[in-house]
Amino acid sequence: MIRFRRIAMVLFALVAISATAIAADPPAFEYPPTISLEEVRQWIDKAPTDHPRLFATKARFEALRGSVQDNPVRKALADAVIKQANLLEDIPPIQRKLEGRRLLGESRRCVKRTVVLSMAYQLTGDAKHAKRCEQEMLAVAKFSDWNPSHFLDVAEMTLAMAVGYDWVYDQLSDASRAEIRKAIVEKGVSLPFETRHKGWVKARNNWGQVCHGGLTAGALAVLEDEKDLAARTVHNALHNVTYAMHSYAPKGSYPEGPGYWEYGTSYNVVLIAELESVLGTDFGLTKAPGFDLTGQYPALMCGPSGMFFNYADGGAGRGAESCLFWFASRFDRPDWLLGERQLLLSAVSRVDARDAGGGGGRLLPLALLWMHDIEADPTIRMPLHWFSESETPVTVHRSSWTDPDATFVGLKGGSPSDSHGQMDIGSFVLDSQGLRWALDLGAEGYHGIESRGMGLWSSKQDSDRWKIFRQMNEGHNTLVIDGQLQKASARGRIVEFSDKPAFPHSIVDLSDVYEGQAKSVRRGIALVDSRNVVIQDQLTGLKPGSRVRWGMVTTRTPGEAGRPNIELKEDKARLGMTIVAPGSASWKIVDTAKPRNEWDSPNRGTCMIAFEAVAPESGELTLVVLAQPGASGESAAVKIVPLDDWTRHSR
Repeated sequence: MIRFRRIAMVLFALVAISATAIAADPPAFEYPPTISLEEVRQWIDKAPTDHPRLFATKARFEALRGSVQDNPVRKALADAVIKQANLLEDIPPIQRKLEGRRLLGESRRCVKRTVVLSMAYQLTGDAKHAKRCEQEMLAVAKFSDWNPSHFLDVAEMTLAMAVGYDWVYDQLSDASRAEIRKAIVEKGVSLPFETRHKGWVKARNNWGQVCHGGLTAGALAVLEDEKDLAARTVHNALHNVTYAMHSYAPKGSYPEGPGYWEYGTSYNVVLIAELESVLGTDFGLTKAPGFDLTGQYPALMCGPSGMFFNYADGGAGRGAESCLFWFASRFDRPDWLLGERQLLLSAVSRVDARDAGGGGGRLLPLALLWMHDIEADPTIRMPLHWFSESETPVTVHRSSWTDPDATFVGLKGGSPSDSHGQMDIGSFVLDSQGLRWALDLGAEGYHGIESRGMGLWSSKQDSDRWKIFRQMNEGHNTLVIDGQLQKASARGRIVEFSDKPAFPHSIVDLSDVYEGQAKSVRRGIALVDSRNVVIQDQLTGLKPGSRVRWGMVTTRTPGEAGRPNIELKEDKARLGMTIVAPGSASWKIVDTAKPRNEWDSPNRGTCMIAFEAVAPESGELTLVVLAQPGASGESAAVKIVPLDDWTRHSR
């Protein structure tokens, strides 16, 4: 048995090396791809026609089975996949049930089920998993359609059917193969070529990545029967997924935040991995500017609290992501997996019937194919201080990667009109002592707003979107001037960033965002002595008597208000918050838990500490707040340095 395992390990390593060699881009392919349709047809003609071929071959699966026992993380994931597959035996197939305008929840459940069941079949050879997967696919094949009016639903359903069809192909009857294959083609892959449902093709956000990734999977799964359709689908993806991939430039950031990064990027990796596994190349897609750096983005956006800097329409929770194992292996960056193994082990430890039947973690089994045996505690090469330099700019400053009590602060620029944007320009999050002290409330539920007939997806100044508390600047850790909204079409830009250890800081110019309310608005955030945080706002051109609100949302318990000092606490942890300027201001506590309007969701357990400052005749205001982790007494002395002098101050 021991000898067999050693042989299996060697075989797995050889297969992995072989796959990497095949995946290497031929020198002729650069980014963006310029390959013609006729050239793609030639690649399709040379493609293997045996199954499985999507993501892994028969030999690769055999090697995986032999190596599972020798890696505790891989074994834990494999055991969880098999457990979920067994639980699915007692859960009926999905039905065509829409939530509002979406079938997406059911599509995601289908992805989870077919990936789990077909992976369990490949791991165990037990035909019962293949038969249950067949049952799921035949049920979906009978749907009238996969809801093409919301094309994400089609894309995810097509991926689900493609993986199941390909991975359990040898267990399907000829009749089942024909029915499933017909559904993949007619209800998925052919739609953008034969119907009006093609508005996503040149999408610049996650839609382009998800839809091209899903449909290409379907095309490659049935290519021996649909060669022309497969060629057109691959060609379409290669020339149009680039619109979304441009967002990674120049340093791997993502305009829609880390939550949507996981969605869009996972499907982008799926697209690349399926192209390489079937056609032997990605045609240059991995050469997209910034794509070779984006594997560090989730870690950079995650504070020591374990929560994301969740700007835009995203939640702060972080889960295990299969694509990070692909990135770490592909670009030889094991430090990008910082904390990822623990997240994965935590996820698989919670497997039950509800988890198995849902859509969460639906791509996680793919990590079994992308997880290489790399060092557990690698040298961390990610920066402590980072600026995205992107159109939706964000910066982060942290005092340490390894200290659980480290201070972490993130600052956001950009525009409310960015994809999934909110009026969070100038907003920040703050971690210390392993806790999130300053938080973002996240996105409002889409279905609840849409079901009321409200216009959630318009970013015009008078849009219903800006009537929602979580979307407007009043619900964020930024400024509100005279109760007015930020300008939806405007953009805040990071105008200064320093990673110098003496005074790491960032400054965002918010002047355009507050056009008509002030002449100049700038916010600076600095990490002082690797512990304290200074938030400094400088405003000019205010109307005398204008009221400027400074606010910070928290789930921690605030002390007594009415003074310039307030203490937030959670068990033994403390954060002192001091209004350094203006001297006349004092803290108040604002209820953010109770919904403002009948369409707003409650924000249970939250409040906002806030203060107001009144503009003098000069129209100039300087607001300075000091956050002191662990403080329980008087605040440290702070010398107010004008933002113009912060660069000199950092030397």
